[in-house]
Amino acid sequence: MAGRREGSLMRDKGGQPSRGSRIAAAVAVGVLLGCVLAFVYPHGLFAAAPTRARIAAAASASDLLQSGSSPCESSEKVVSLKSDIASLSEKNTALKNQIRVLNERLRSAEQGKYHAQNQFSALGDQHKAGAFGTVKGLRTNPTVMPDESVNPRLAKLLDEVAIGKELIVALANSNVREMLEVWFTSIKRVGIPNYLVVALDDEIEKLCKLNDVPVYKRDPDQDVDAVGKIGGNHAVSGLKFRILREFLQLGYSVLLSDVDIVYLQNPFDYLYRDSDVESMSDGHNNYTAYGYNDVFDEPAMGWARYAHTMRIWVYNSGFFYMRPTIPSIELLDRVAGRLSREKAWDQAVFNEELFFPSHPGYDGLHAAKRTMDFYLFMNSKVLFKTVRKDAKLSQLKPVIVHVNYHPDKLPRMKAIIEFYINGKKNALQPFPDGSEW
Repeated sequence: MAGRREGSLMRDKGGQPSRGSRIAAAVAVGVLLGCVLAFVYPHGLFAAAPTRARIAAAASASDLLQSGSSPCESSEKVVSLKSDIASLSEKNTALKNQIRVLNERLRSAEQGKYHAQNQFSALGDQHKAGAFGTVKGLRTNPTVMPDESVNPRLAKLLDEVAIGKELIVALANSNVREMLEVWFTSIKRVGIPNYLVVALDDEIEKLCKLNDVPVYKRDPDQDVDAVGKIGGNHAVSGLKFRILREFLQLGYSVLLSDVDIVYLQNPFDYLYRDSDVESMSDGHNNYTAYGYNDVFDEPAMGWARYAHTMRIWVYNSGFFYMRPTIPSIELLDRVAGRLSREKAWDQAVFNEELFFPSHPGYDGLHAAKRTMDFYLFMNSKVLFKTVRKDAKLSQLKPVIVHVNYHPDKLPRMKAIIEFYINGKKNALQPFPDGSEW
């Protein structure tokens, strides 16, 4: 056994290299290979491929620069970018409008909640009056329950046009075509979506459809059509009290507007909605618009010669906001009924029914009313007699201007646009304060 082990060891020493020799040879080969690679790839083996890629990319870029895109292609890209920007701008505008509509609906809902709480409080269980100075009566009458059976076709249209159950409504026939165009153009410029023209003849209906203006043509009605198609301003104005009744019955609040009005801001942003009727005034200062104590002097009465009277200039029946309440509908019925029986001016009848108190033989209307700010909802007397001559007041931008005091309506409407929209400071100067017949 010992001999075999020794023989084997002797063979290992003489016939094959030892284990240490093999390791040393491997290390030498590795060092040699490393030197060769270092010489061939001075920047490193793994950096070579990216370097070649960068060189190829640079060559490709050079080719592109040399070939270049044609001026036509560049122009097309610019046009395409401008088109994309315009499209995004339109979408942005549409989103802003949606936000505004949602804000209006939210505001309307909050106001409705507030009114409902007040009504519930007032109509609920009896309660004692609070401390001095804290007691307030109910300001707002409850709205009527909508009745779509009154006019299903109109109900469907109003559902599409109105926002927050309210809208601007104007009546028009061909006699006021040019003013109507200025009217709805100013509304579009402001961006008011909830408005409607009640066309009293086929020409106005066609005009509105051609200009993408919401329009409603009533079903044939002999009594209304006879006046609507050929009547002048006052005759047409009298019709609105009959026609508006359906809007209120359907549960919609209406901002009634004559067409001799220029819109400069959205009026729905400036309404209080705390009364049955909210109207602009024919007054021209704080006293005439909001009321004052007018002392009547009668010397023959001696000691009692002075009698105190309350005065207020009339509400303008060409621009008022009416909520769908029972007193509002009663007011429309009273005015329409009197106009059918009497030869009277609709504005005079409108104010008499709204303001005259109950007295022997007459039951007055129990309607809440509010006078609009006469500088925001401005009549043309205020504008031409006062505002245009005052440096500070002329900087104020009204919500609307109603050319109700002057017969040359159309040129004054155009001048108002030039002054407030186009910034022409002398646009109002050529016109006299009043009317020159």
